[in-house]
Amino acid sequence: GGTVIGSARCQDFRTREGRLKAARNLVKRGITNLCVIGGDGSLTGADTFRAEWSSLLAELVKVGGITAEEAKKSSHLNIVGMVGSIDNDFCGTDMTIGTDSALHRIMEIVDAIATTAQSHQRTFVLEVMGRHCGYLALITALACGADWVFIPESPPEDDWEDHLCRRLTE
Repeated sequence: GGTVIGSARCQDFRTREGRLKAARNLVKRGITNLCVIGGDGSLTGADTFRAEWSSLLAELVKVGGITAEEAKKSSHLNIVGMVGSIDNDFCGTDMTIGTDSALHRIMEIVDAIATTAQSHQRTFVLEVMGRHCGYLALITALACGADWVFIPESPPEDDWEDHLCRRLTE
């Protein structure tokens, strides 16, 4: 499971020099439309790129990276952003791209672990993805009938360990 595209946040793009290189590559290839699918980092980067676009072109013309004619042809950059995150923590969306497939994979694992836990009369603790958002943990707990769930939005009380141990021995 997990990402297979290997598109972790590009460190170069966090710098103006990296964005200049990206802008030059787009202009040289005649690309004026981007669809950015990602999480907070990708969409923040796309917004920064959009805000800087005119100044990036001006700087590239000034240093000879592109011609004035190329800058004119690429004067407007259209960007569409789509939330591609398993966290499901983007305001205004019912479900972000990746959430459903992540939940599906989690439930497959829970099904496999539950069989082993029942046959050995053991308790298992499962940590799921979601960074600072408890959506996947909460929905997984509901779907599989978990006895306990921890989510960032509702931290456990101080004596949670004692309560959990009492619950397991009942």
